[in-house]
Amino acid sequence: MAAYCRVSTDQLEQLLSYEAQVAYYTSYITNHPDYELAGIYADEGISGTNTKKREQFNKMIEDCKAGKIDMIITKSISRFARNTLDTLNYVRQLKELGIGVIFEKENINTLDSKGEVLLTILSSLAQDESRSISENSTWGIRRRFEQGKLHINHTKFLGYDKDEEGNLVINEKQAKIVRRIYKGYLDGKGPNRIARELEEEGIPNWNGKSKWYESSIRKILSNEKYKGDALLQKTYTVDFLTKKRAVNNGEVPMYYVEESHPAIIDKEIWEAVQLEMERRRAFAEKYNISKLDYATVDNPFAGRVICGHCGSAFGRKVWNSTDERLRRVVWRCNKKYEVKGKKSCENKHIDDKVLYHAFVNTFNAMVENKDYFIEKWNEELISENVLVRYRAKQFIEILKDAEKAEAFDIDMYFRIIEKMTVFDGEKIIVSLLDGTEIEVVIE
Repeated sequence: MAAYCRVSTDQLEQLLSYEAQVAYYTSYITNHPDYELAGIYADEGISGTNTKKREQFNKMIEDCKAGKIDMIITKSISRFARNTLDTLNYVRQLKELGIGVIFEKENINTLDSKGEVLLTILSSLAQDESRSISENSTWGIRRRFEQGKLHINHTKFLGYDKDEEGNLVINEKQAKIVRRIYKGYLDGKGPNRIARELEEEGIPNWNGKSKWYESSIRKILSNEKYKGDALLQKTYTVDFLTKKRAVNNGEVPMYYVEESHPAIIDKEIWEAVQLEMERRRAFAEKYNISKLDYATVDNPFAGRVICGHCGSAFGRKVWNSTDERLRRVVWRCNKKYEVKGKKSCENKHIDDKVLYHAFVNTFNAMVENKDYFIEKWNEELISENVLVRYRAKQFIEILKDAEKAEAFDIDMYFRIIEKMTVFDGEKIIVSLLDGTEIEVVIE
């Protein structure tokens, strides 16, 4: 005979109950003249609403199938399983193997003729009890949310630890990484490039591994908790048995708690990032660009060169040759040959080198007219738009001590340029991120 024990939480009183169950069944079986102890199978601190995560329970079933057990004793139906379907399925599987289950509290032996009828009724009651417990627990959680009381899981949350009282406290070493990510984004870098740079420098994520993903960078950039607030109940439990969760699209209430914990990111910086994310999304949608944030050091113009004729994006083309000196990188309107072999847009292609020079000329024009630009940006420091204010301050810092550039600066390019609009290989209108447009004549 084997015994199965389980408690549903890891609270002290429950763990003491767990230890008592193990001791009781060990003594009960070993002291009974007709029984031989086949094992005590015990799961602690695990919910009984399904059996997927109960390792000892699953091991016991496998041992039954292997012929190591011919009878199981357990405290009650609710200790065995609170899911009617699971309970009946396992009982029937075991019955086919000639193995009975004794439920002490309900005084049921599943090998008796009346056992399964009683079991079906009592299991249904146990499932209703489980649903009631789940609903009560959910109600209690939502009630705490309404009162502004919250519990935030910090284990996968870069930048925070918890103190002895369970409050979120800033992990300054990790917080520096978070601030770097936000600054990098407002400096024009895409999440993909930010992730790649962190990996190349061996900077660890929350789990200590220097593996970063674009998706995780995006989540960090959009997480309101970094400005000290918390949006609660973003997901909710769909099925109390499987514990399956889903994104909350209004099915249940959400609760927003301001200043619930120390902030790593200033609120204005956080809001500026959200506006910049929306700007990039709208820009990509307008010009039908799928990879605006994928511009790289080797290909900085991806998604940023626009046709002055039809408004489509330009694409990068490489004209190869057996003579490396004749190899050319050019940019051409993506709608030039919308139908294969048939021209659609008449705009001319443009050499890669011309775009590099256009940036240098643009930056130098800004330096030559820095007084005009700085005066313009000083006026924007009082804008109601936080992104406009951030850009104005950023551009003033860039330009106030700047000197003319002699070569292309990739980081400066990403910080100040929104797009380059090409007209017939004759001129380029360079648009800055503050909305300023500067015309560059192609020589």
